[in-house]
Amino acid sequence: QVQLVESGGGLVQPGESLRLSCAASGSILTIYNMGWYRQAPGKERELVAIISSDGRDYYASSVKGRFTISRDNAKNAAYLQMNSLILEDTAVYYCRAYRGSYAYITKTYDYDYWGQGTQVTVSS
Repeated sequence: QVQLVESGGGLVQPGESLRLSCAASGSILTIYNMGWYRQAPGKERELVAIISSDGRDYYASSVKGRFTISRDNAKNAAYLQMNSLILEDTAVYYCRAYRGSYAYITKTYDYDYWGQGTQVTVSS
């Protein structure tokens, strides 16, 4: 069983930076894919970035070039470095750990865990 806890959110001004952390209980090592998602008011949850179990990373076009996802398997943690923040980045950010087969009906994987979320607010 994996439990995820996000931290590092807060209130920042446009152009500033923020670093989010996702701490996992147990050991994720190189087994799990790790992802960051966000949900803004009135919008559906969307993918921000993913780093796969073998180290490949993917970014949403809206954050590419500004955000960087990373992981430290020894610390059972994933991170999201957010630079040049803009108002549109305001959202609750969620960490996700998943692996295994995908279930289309439920849109989940065999092993699929979410954190509670951390609020990021970008405001001038």
